[in-house]
This record gives sequence, structure tokens and C-alpha cells, in this order.
Amino acid sequence: MKSKTSRSAMWGRRLLIAAALLAGAGLISAQQWSPKISHDLQNQSGSVNVIITFNQPLSAAIQQKVFNHGGTLHRTLGLINGGVYQIPSANLLDLAADPAIAHISLDRPVYSLTTSAGTTPALDYHNETINTSVAWNQGLSGAGIGVAIIDSGIAGVDDLNASNVVYSQDFTGLGSAADQYGHGTHVSGIVAGTGADSTGPNYFYTFMGIAPNANLIDLRVLDQNGAGTVSEVIAAIDKAIQLQNTYNIRVINLSVGSGVFESYHNDPLCQAVEQAWNAGIVVVVSAGNSGRDNAAGTNGYGTITSPGNDPYVITVGAMNTMGTPSRTDDVPTSYSSKGPTLWDQIAKPDLVAPGNLIISLYTPQETLAQENPGNEVPYAVYETNGSQNPSGEYFILSGTSMAAPMVSGAAALLLQQNSALTPDQVKAILMASSFKNLIPNAIVTDPVTGATYDVQANLFTVGAGYLDIQAALQTAAYPPPAWASAMSPHVTVDRYGYVVLVNGTPANGEPV
Repeated sequence: MKSKTSRSAMWGRRLLIAAALLAGAGLISAQQWSPKISHDLQNQSGSVNVIITFNQPLSAAIQQKVFNHGGTLHRTLGLINGGVYQIPSANLLDLAADPAIAHISLDRPVYSLTTSAGTTPALDYHNETINTSVAWNQGLSGAGIGVAIIDSGIAGVDDLNASNVVYSQDFTGLGSAADQYGHGTHVSGIVAGTGADSTGPNYFYTFMGIAPNANLIDLRVLDQNGAGTVSEVIAAIDKAIQLQNTYNIRVINLSVGSGVFESYHNDPLCQAVEQAWNAGIVVVVSAGNSGRDNAAGTNGYGTITSPGNDPYVITVGAMNTMGTPSRTDDVPTSYSSKGPTLWDQIAKPDLVAPGNLIISLYTPQETLAQENPGNEVPYAVYETNGSQNPSGEYFILSGTSMAAPMVSGAAALLLQQNSALTPDQVKAILMASSFKNLIPNAIVTDPVTGATYDVQANLFTVGAGYLDIQAALQTAAYPPPAWASAMSPHVTVDRYGYVVLVNGTPANGEPV
């Protein structure tokens, strides 16, 4: 055991203190400000779009309270006993004083958690590093399992045929669930790409999804620029729950996120994902891409996005495969957001998966492809004697957006193997079976900017470890314990200077 004055212990203390300071910063800027109102509404003026939750189910009488304060209804959100309203910001304090009002939050923007910096196309070997082929060799492909993709839509491509996408709906108001941005198609290919356009005697590598026979439910919440709102995501989550039995939806993938401005107890998006979790759906969420953000002097710690800050969901950070099929040289990406979470100091992410320079599906017409033509994968990368011309089928993106669907696909495989698993059991299995022998420290260089980063594998960067599908399937093959909960734990600093879980157990037996 290291002494309490060790460098790691002192670093752990700084992390928690910094996170606590961030959590409290700006919480109350005026004595009259109500704790029922999220603090990012304090500087708003004029009319604002807010999500209001109530202490009782929606009714005409309860909504009239909002109308009496100048509010107009945009969308009901029955899933969380709330709705989206436009209301003069000057009336928020008076409205919050009503005992029927539970909380008022800004209807915040959500965004894809992807970085699309240019690169030299090369194989990423993500299936090799997480042992996906073991599942395929056992006949597991996600068949019969529904995975809801709440994203920018899914484009019609050969590797995602009609049998993959069983339902589509638009929540942006643009009238179509087809992907115009390119993010949702890429995410969907990681989950369930069939490899149709890279299979055959002319190809030496096939781009197969983790669970190629899973059914995809396309719920579009991002527009052609990758922008959406929290309320649209909540509406899509509600629809996934409604369709749960129709399409056997067992997994929701959220490669989108928003800022954290309040406790997960009050965050409307966190409330929505908990409803899905309690309904028996595994919710997989990207951690965020702010690991390089040192604006608060925390070296990127405390940057997990919402709803990845919720302790129920599986929050996924990104690993760099280093372009090799072996995981022994893999390191966390420098941009992957780090825990603990703001406000609540929850240990996140829960685990990590490949997320750097990942090859998956696209169409050349999508916005991301138009903006990043250098990310198109040429035939030579996977075709024998192939040319350097873009194939028009495969595209490179990086981010925790790419890591989350790796875990969603793995969850589909587990649920096909053992359909009785609960969301908490799936989470516990994936975390317990994760590969933990990671390189503790490494210096990596950004190939675009030339900047160097010291990446660390610790509790707040990799969580329980690196996704390992082979080990997970072996664990799930036996009847697992009936865990009541697999909530991510809170963390604190004890009187000796050690970073510990709330139950008093030192993280991994050592200070982090």
C-alpha cells in the first residue's frame, strides 16, 4: 500500500477537491434564486425554452399553472411528468415557488460526441482487441435483440439492410428519420453492420458490426448539423420504452450528450434514462470528449457529460487501439472525458472501448463526409489490389460516440446468450469481466496538431477496465447473482487522503 503522501494520493485529493469546487461553482448567484431552477438559467433573459417537471402526473390543471405565468406548451414529456414550455425568464422565480413544481431546467442543446479530425485511413482492429469473433464463433450475432439508436438517423446503405432497421421515427421536426449528418449511420454500423460491402474473395478485411443481426430502432434527434435538444432525446427515450415489447428493445445507445448543470437527481435527461433502465432496457452512454479541457485547471477531470453522469447507465470512455490487433499496446484516448462527475462526484466512466479512428458506415452526401473528405476510406485499406479512391461505403470517426456502440453491441450479444439478464446484471458483467492489465501511463502525440498528452489508466479514465466480449460471455454463461443494483458509486477523499468509494473500499485497493 502506498503511503498517504504518495504522488497518486495527492493527485487523487486534487481531483476530488477540483470536482467539488466545480460542482458548487455558480450554484446560487443571488439570495432569492430558487434551488428548483438549474443554475444555467440564471443568466438568461427574455423568453426561454425550459423543461418543467411536476410533483404529480400531467393534467390540464397542473399545466395551467405554467400558462398563468406566461408559458406556452411546446411538447409534453409524460415520461418524466413534465413538458417543454416557452416562458419569460422573469417569471421563473414565481413559478418555482408553486409547490406543484418539482424542477425547472433549460432545454439544453445536445450534440454528438465525435471528433472528426483528418487522418490517414488505416485499419483500427477494434473487433480483434475486444475479442468479438469469439461471440460469432459461438453463433451469437445479436439476433432477436432490439437496439434503439437515438442519434442523427440511419442512412440507407448496403451494410444496414431493411432487415436490420425495423423502425424509424423523426423527433427533430424535419420530417424524416434518414441520416443527413452521418453520425447515426456510423454508430449503427458499429453495432450491427453486416459487412456486405467488404465480404468476398476480393477483400482481405471485413468491417463487421459487433452484433450484425441485431434489430435497429432508428430514433432521430439530431439535425443535419448534429444539433438537437434534451427534450427531443427524452421524447425518443419515451418512444423506445413504448416500443419495447414490439421490437424486443433491450438496449438504448446514446452517443450524444449535454452539459452538466445540476445533480442527476434533477437533470431531466437523467430522469428519462432511469425510466428506461427501470423498464428493463440497458442504457449505454458516451462519456464525452472533453478530456483535454483544462479550462478549470483539472486536466480534463470532472468533464463527463449528461446523461453519462447518471449512476444507473453504462458510461463508456474511449481507447486507442494504436492500429494493431493486440490490446497490450492500447491506451486511453487523450480526449475521452474523465470523472468524477460534477455535482454528485460519481465514479465514471464505467468502462472503456475502442473509440479512436474507428471505421464504420456512411454515405458521401452526409454533412460529416462533406466536411471531412480525408476521412473516407479508400479501397486499398481493405481490398486486394484496391485503389486509393474512396469506396463511398466506409468512413473514419473518433470519439466516445464510437466507443458506446461497441458496448451496446456487446450487451446485445450477452442478452441473446441469456435473455433473463437485467440491465444491472449486464452492467455488472461487462465491468467485472473487463480487461484490467492496461498501460498505466503513456505519452501520446496528436497526429494532426502535434500536441503531446500524458494519458493515464485510472479509476476516472478507464473505470473498471477495457471491454472484453470473450470474458463477458464466459461470465454470463453461468446464472449470475440477482444484483439489486449496479449503480456507479460515489467517491470521496477520506481522512487519510485516499480516494475511496462511498462504502469505504479504496478504489482497486490503492489510491488512484
